Amino acid sequence: MTTFDAELATLVRDLGETLAAARGAGLAAPQIGVGLRVFAINPDLPGNELRLDHLVNPGLDFPDDEEQDGPEGCLSIPGIYLDTRRRMNVAARGFTKQGDPVQIVGAGLLARCIQHETDHLDGVLFIDRQDPRGQERILATLREAAWADARVRTSPH
Repeated sequence: MTTFDAELATLVRDLGETLAAARGAGLAAPQIGVGLRVFAINPDLPGNELRLDHLVNPGLDFPDDEEQDGPEGCLSIPGIYLDTRRRMNVAARGFTKQGDPVQIVGAGLLARCIQHETDHLDGVLFIDRQDPRGQERILATLREAAWADARVRTSPH
């Protein structure tokens, strides 16, 4: 449960500023070390008619079974883009930082972003959505990245 207070408002502001500086589509609280179910999204994403810039305690519904497959990246793994299958349409409900209920319905890139950030809140990275071969390719790429520590290994679990 989230307390809708000044601390949450500060977190939402920090997420938004960090997202804007990185020129990203979305950023979840766990990505900056905060264990709350909060994410910021770019209010200029196509289809974001509400210009919603954050969502607290999101829950997702999918109005149909249509899917999209396309490139996806993550601010936690810079410079890596992988084709990732997502649902095409999403209805996300949650709260604003003031505790007001809100719902945003999105398609395409907006739906992808909302699903990606909600995954972060559930401890899932977009690389977890790859098949085993794709996961091995991304691990090999990460091992070779200039910023990576050579000790990146596949989990024994």
